[in-house]
Amino acid sequence: MESTTMERSEPEPVTARRATHGGKKGFAFLLLLGVTAVVVCRVIDIDAFTPVPQLLAFLPWLLAPTGLALLLFALARSWTGLTWGVVLLGALAWYIEPYGKTTTPEGPALAQLRVMTSNVHFGDGTAALVKAVKRERPDIVFVEECQATCSATLRDTFGDLSGDKPAYPYRRAVEGYGSDGSVILSRHPLKGTDPIPGTMGMPGAVADVEGHRVRLQLAHPMPPLAGQVGTWRRELGALRAYAAADTRTPTIVAGDFNATQDHAAFRDLLDTGLGDAARLTGDDRRATWPSRTTPRFGAQIDHVLVSSKDFSARETRFLKLRGTDHNAVVADLTLHQRK
Repeated sequence: MESTTMERSEPEPVTARRATHGGKKGFAFLLLLGVTAVVVCRVIDIDAFTPVPQLLAFLPWLLAPTGLALLLFALARSWTGLTWGVVLLGALAWYIEPYGKTTTPEGPALAQLRVMTSNVHFGDGTAALVKAVKRERPDIVFVEECQATCSATLRDTFGDLSGDKPAYPYRRAVEGYGSDGSVILSRHPLKGTDPIPGTMGMPGAVADVEGHRVRLQLAHPMPPLAGQVGTWRRELGALRAYAAADTRTPTIVAGDFNATQDHAAFRDLLDTGLGDAARLTGDDRRATWPSRTTPRFGAQIDHVLVSSKDFSARETRFLKLRGTDHNAVVADLTLHQRK
């Protein structure tokens, strides 16, 4: 009788499976470790040091690496990793919620204001801004990175009181080159105030809006680049000091803050009693930068902030302008009498 033999497939070596799972867990561990560092800084309310401030600007998008890490831990059957990832997802979801309360002033309306802010990227977006101003007809315009040519163009275009184009006979400016220059244009009379000292120009003024004093301050602190986080924090602190120095006069602080609601230094500014017009109209997560490369997945660093006891916001719009990597922000505001 002949004996028969049956061929059996060799099982995958245990060591190979363990190596594969180990690689997945290792990569997932690194992903969650990075996200955890950022979330911990958000929880304890600090901006820390590079690269944390840069990553905090994109806090909502940290959901993507967290989700990927969860998938890898699931494939590796790591319950510890899955638990870690779920906790992080919960923390991110919590902090993605808008920061601060929304309050509507109860006093009667005194005036309507349309405010625009635009970073024109070393003046490259000046022509597009001119078109947008003619179309939108804001009452007050804050322009960042408006170098000498940009400033002259705005003066020549909108300083003329004749014709049917919008006229802005009042202005305050810090003249400069590159990113240093900034301009405030206004239909309403302006009384100049000292600019806030900073690396880039931050002019200020007090406007007479139908007989009511309104403080105006352009914001353009240094971005939190590697090696410049201390300067960024200090210049945001100067803006906070300005806002806190007078909480009784209606105030508008607008510009490119190089900061989002996920930065502790920006929340400190809001805590002086300022509200973000985009937050008040439900647009608090609309990205304004970088509009050229990742317009859907950017960060909202351009803001119109108003004293919450004096202003309500009816609508906020975001305009893409040719020549600049920032979207302009247009906010329709109502000035109320305080009760």
